[in-house]
Amino acid sequence: MANLPEMTKHRGFPGGMPGTGIQFTIRRANPKGVTPLKAIPRKARPGTKEHRIDAAFLHALWHHFGAEPFERGNLDAARLCLLFGREVVPAEKDFDPLSYQAMLQINERVARQNFPESFEDVFEV
Repeated sequence: MANLPEMTKHRGFPGGMPGTGIQFTIRRANPKGVTPLKAIPRKARPGTKEHRIDAAFLHALWHHFGAEPFERGNLDAARLCLLFGREVVPAEKDFDPLSYQAMLQINERVARQNFPESFEDVFEV
């Protein structure tokens, strides 16, 4: 197997949403290249299963990293892309969407507006 790019593994971060098969993290770097981070349209409306999954992922991000910048690392690109550009934003001026070392940050104002349930101490699955 070819040498994979370095990727921080966020120990203690939930691997996914229980009972759904939805993953929040990846096990290893993609041998075909890093999946780029880009904002993709979100069709999930409050009360839908998709909205609940996005809220659970944001809850995990908030309770793991808080308002501090964090490295992309092994966080799932598909999940990040659904929040990217809105609730999760680049934390550095020279942001590289193709880097596992890219720094991100929660846009707390927008995130609290769109997913208030993500900031509660307990998130019921």
